[in-house]
Parts: sequence; C-alpha cells; structure tokens
Amino acid sequence: MSLSIHSIKSQFPIFTHRPELVYLDNAATSQKPQSVIQAIANFYEKENANVHRGLYELSGNATRRYEEVRKKVSRLIGAPDPKTIAFTKGTTESINIVAQCFLKKNLQKGDNVIVSAMEHHANLIPWQQVCEQTGAALSVIPVDANGELRLENLDSLLNAHTKLAAVTHISNVLGTINSIEDIISIAHKKNIPVLIDAAQSAGHDRINVKNWDVDFLAFSAHKMFGPMGTGVLYCKEEYAEQIDPLNFGGGGIKNVEFGQTEFLNYPHKLEAGTANISGVIGLGCAIDFVAQLDTNQMVAHTKNLSDTFTNKLKSIGKVQIVGNAKNSGSIVSFNLENIHPHDVAGFLANENIAVRAGHHCAQPLLESMGMPATVRASFSIYNTMGDVEKAIEALKAFKKFWL
Repeated sequence: MSLSIHSIKSQFPIFTHRPELVYLDNAATSQKPQSVIQAIANFYEKENANVHRGLYELSGNATRRYEEVRKKVSRLIGAPDPKTIAFTKGTTESINIVAQCFLKKNLQKGDNVIVSAMEHHANLIPWQQVCEQTGAALSVIPVDANGELRLENLDSLLNAHTKLAAVTHISNVLGTINSIEDIISIAHKKNIPVLIDAAQSAGHDRINVKNWDVDFLAFSAHKMFGPMGTGVLYCKEEYAEQIDPLNFGGGGIKNVEFGQTEFLNYPHKLEAGTANISGVIGLGCAIDFVAQLDTNQMVAHTKNLSDTFTNKLKSIGKVQIVGNAKNSGSIVSFNLENIHPHDVAGFLANENIAVRAGHHCAQPLLESMGMPATVRASFSIYNTMGDVEKAIEALKAFKKFWL
C-alpha cells in the first residue's frame, strides 16, 4: 500500500486531538502515526515478554520481532548485513559509544579528532570530552557565511595523527545538507574512519552506508516517526570487534566466570540488560510507514514548504535568514530584527504554532555567526501550505504588534 503525501495528516492522531495545532518543530522530534502508536500498545497488551531469554512462545515471538527490525534498519540505510546494526537509546548514546568504547583506547596526546563547526552538541561534546581525557586535540572544519562547510580546509586538517572525523549529514540549525561522500572520500584517502550523524536525515532522505562507505552512522527513531528512547548505531564490520561494551550485566555475554567474562560479538555485546523492546518494535513499524512513501515526493514536499516559508519570510521585511546553503533541507532558522527569538516563539505558541527558539544544541555554531539564538521552523510530511500561511500571518501580526 502507498500513502499520499496530500492525505498523510490523517495518519497522525495528534492532529485529530489538536486540530488547530501547526507543528513546525520536527527537527526536535516528529509526531507519530497511528500504526506506530498501536504497535507499541499491542506489544504491551498482547505480546509482552523479554527477548533472548525464554523458550516459550511469547518470548520467541518477541525475539523474532526484535531481530527482524535489524533487517528493516539495514534495508533502510543500505547496510550490507543486519549484524552491523546495534540498538541504542538514541543518536547521543550511539555517538558516545564510538567515542568511549572505540576511539578512547586509540587516542593519545598528539592525536586529533575532526568535527565540523555546525555539529549538534551530541556530535561535539563526546569528542571534546574524549580528547580532554586522552590529551588529544579537537580540530574544527569551519563554516562560511552561507552556512556551508569549507571543505577546502578539510584535507589540511586531516593528518597522520587524525583518528576519526565526525560530521552531520544535515545541520539541525541551518538545514545544510553536507557532501557526505566527498568528506568520506577525502578522509579514507588517509585511512581515517568517519562517523555520520544522520539524526535529521534517517527516514526522510536517502541514506546508503555501503555506497557512502561510511564507517559509523548514528540516528534516532523519534525524529523519523518512531518512539523516543530508541536509536541505532551502524558500524562497518572491520571496526565492530574493536568496540567494547558500554554497559555490563545480563545479556551480551558468551560466558561468565568470577575471574573474567567473554562477550558476544557486535551488536549484541552493546545490548546488555533488558532492551527497549517496544521501542525497537515501534522503530520497525516507523520504517514500514516510511516504506509506504515515495522518498523523492517526500523530500520535494518538505523542501517546497520550507522554500515557500523562506520566501514569504523575506517579504515581511527586517528578517534575517540564518544560512543560505545551495543544498539544504526543510529547516529554516531566522530572526526578526530587534526581537528576541523567545518572544517570537512565545507569541506563535499562543497561536498554536509550535516552533523552537534558542541555540538548538549548537551553541558554538551560532556564537561563531554572531548570534545567541534563532527561531527555527522545521517541516515534515504532514505539514501543509496552510501551515505555512498561518505561521507567516502570525509573524506579520506579531511584528506589527511589537513594532
């Protein structure tokens, strides 16, 4: 079955309960379709059991469904094998695993890690901290005035002491879509592994880890119509056995003695304790939901909304659009002249329009651009041109009221 972009809103029950809601905070989290909500409820109501632990039917079914989601994830991102997929609590935990359980033991004073200036704190602080712990240095790919990475600087930043490069696919502030394949190619010529933060792109844009030749990829379910507290870490097979467990306990082990423990192979060694089984099942259902959509149509729809919103914003006057990348997604950051972003967001909230204001967990980026905060509107498949019009009219009214 295929779903039409034009009728998709009916699949999301929050808009039935809140028909006046204009939800433009999709970069923070997406709303959930009925199928995902029902799948999670059904698990707890009809199928609840732990995985990998029981010979009875409920446990066997839970294990089968849980492991089937690895296959769905691998198909979603073009991974060669489901065993490259580990389930985590989210993008943040996935990145911290690579930082603390893979990179740390390979870092020493004189080494360096590369990030970009547009990273979310989740793809900055873990590398910053592991560098502080080991005496390594953190190097930063700069961003130009248009909000694009200055990749001409990348080759000079990468050297024999670079142990990893970590870059976002799509900026959560600027909407910039980075040239991932170029970045990976440049790094791999010097045998440097690359981690990609796909939190803003997974389930919304095409990802193919095999074609990209990416070494690590992290994303969260909750930004792609799935439940919160559930994420994915893809790891290329050549690095999988170099990752140590983050947590220790039941599960994830081959054999335990009082003197030592032998762990299972990746990905199971990262999944000690009781897994977020319902969350993983919900992720699988979100992937099924996305599979019913035409990716090209989905990208075109949200890009049309964000472009229209941007053009109409400019017509209001005294509006600063933050970022002007040639290749950008459905995220628009802006400021109204002499008005604090929180005041703008507060006014819109009173009109049932949900946007976000602040530094968007990318404080160094905004500070480098000379601003403490922005208003951010981010679009998804259930948004409509009517949502754009309501937001623009509210901004016009607010500007007239304020000035």
